[in-house]
Amino acid sequence: MNIQVDDNWWQELFDEIYLLTDARSVCDEKLTRQEVDILVETLELDKSASILDLCGGHGRHSLELSRRGFQKVTVLDYSGYLVELGEKRAKEEGLDTIFIQGDARNTGLPGQSFRFIIIMASSFGYFVNEDENKKILNEAFRLLLPKGTLLLDLPDRDYVLQNFTPFSCHRVNEELTVNRERKLGDDIIYSRETVRSQKWGCLRDRTYCTRLYSPEKISDLLSSAGFSSVSCEKDFMNREAEGDYGCMTNRMIVMARKD
Repeated sequence: MNIQVDDNWWQELFDEIYLLTDARSVCDEKLTRQEVDILVETLELDKSASILDLCGGHGRHSLELSRRGFQKVTVLDYSGYLVELGEKRAKEEGLDTIFIQGDARNTGLPGQSFRFIIIMASSFGYFVNEDENKKILNEAFRLLLPKGTLLLDLPDRDYVLQNFTPFSCHRVNEELTVNRERKLGDDIIYSRETVRSQKWGCLRDRTYCTRLYSPEKISDLLSSAGFSSVSCEKDFMNREAEGDYGCMTNRMIVMARKD
């Protein structure tokens, strides 16, 4: 099986179909509340702290933080569709969450603007070229205040390798079925996703990739970007008992500090 992935696949994948194919994770309100519970406890978040949800999509974590009274929450994502959706939800709920459309490698935001930066739901490691992934870490370092903290939510590499399956299938609803073919490269999972509708036929046939990091590898990458005090905690949101969620099945939290 040969899966060819365009370098810029992430620019077009995250749309209304994505919200259906990944709804069991990214649209699960109970799961989101559980993840935010862990964020608040792990980071010891103060409600006045400035927080950037980098690659935050439609802002499910940030909106939940705002609902809980956190006052300075910003979401940045490349997908105009997801940013617009998040803005709409914030307005409907009367929340002051800020949404920005932009590239995480070069946000254009002022340096030293945030006390905390989070990158959730396996949203880091989209580039085959590791230098491009490192640009996101460099940008996060620039944006953090001194003594600020970066938190990454990443796939547990060991779990993924031990439980790798080349094919998965799940039904979104009575109408839609999602098939995923996977090929394992050098710590990179290449995937082909096809979404079929009983009524309309094939709605999507796209490829994408996710890089896997061992604690040692991500620690080295963070250190090279200037971070210190790197720690890794496995079994963050272990969903193995619920089925095959791909890279979202079993994840780890990585935290790093800007001295």
